[in-house]
Amino acid sequence: MTSGGDDLVVSFQIDAGAFRGRLVRLGASFGRIIDGHDYPPPVAAVVGETLTLAAALADMLKFDGLFSLQIQGDGPIRMVVADVTSTGDMRAHATFDRAALDSATRNGGSVPDLFGKGFLAFTVDQGPDSERYQGIVELTGDRLADCAHQYFRQSEQLETSIRLAVRRPEHSGQPWAAAALMLQRMPIGPGAPILTAEQADESWRTALILLDTLTEGELLDPVLTPPQLLYRLFHAAGLQVHPARSLRARCRCSREKVERTLRSFPRAEIEDMRQPDGLVAVTCEFCKARYDFDAAALDSLYLPHRVGEL
Repeated sequence: MTSGGDDLVVSFQIDAGAFRGRLVRLGASFGRIIDGHDYPPPVAAVVGETLTLAAALADMLKFDGLFSLQIQGDGPIRMVVADVTSTGDMRAHATFDRAALDSATRNGGSVPDLFGKGFLAFTVDQGPDSERYQGIVELTGDRLADCAHQYFRQSEQLETSIRLAVRRPEHSGQPWAAAALMLQRMPIGPGAPILTAEQADESWRTALILLDTLTEGELLDPVLTPPQLLYRLFHAAGLQVHPARSLRARCRCSREKVERTLRSFPRAEIEDMRQPDGLVAVTCEFCKARYDFDAAALDSLYLPHRVGEL
């Protein structure tokens, strides 16, 4: 575990656990995730915000499986999907209309400009033996953080403050970077700090004032380590910082998964997918890995089904 650098998430709490938070920093992993996609800067920035928000939310939960964050709308950016496993593997991709995007960014590049009308969805999938959890909220607000705030107010009834930031490269040698800082007010219950309602309200207002002093430059500053950043903000509020968890860019696609998908289609439909060179090519939307199947590979793929039908 590390407490400095990028590609990590750090959990912390203040005011004796009355408020908890997550700080996410992404560097090289973010670059690897968007590499090869040729995203326009506004799309890459939205992917970065979605990734950091997904990483922060996933770390807040206790689960063993996959956490997904999906934003979908009828605007120039049709969809952004980011998912994070319980072990810290991340991936993301976006679909968009490049021509419509140019007009949207001239109007300011807000969530309504980029996504139009749509929704934001959180999904936790712990496998076939567990019930999948999903929360959905309409896209409301100018920024992605505003949409997330609306979700927590409407669905979780948790007071939440979120800051998101993405740094675009100013020159060819500079990498992309993305960061998120999320703070939540925990519900009163067994084991909660002993605070009067007035004390809790005042402490929360103070925490929000401190968070408002944070600049995007500080949130993304590679010299300012996560513990240093959190200490600068909350050292007077009983800050407790926990060990960081590593995050990494790692797609879950594989040839075996592609084969299972192909088998789910009739052979005649697969034949229609053949390219002029005779290959059936499947490209992963997330990592751009390409899986080729020639005639012999397809014969082998469908052989078990033929044998089972005899």
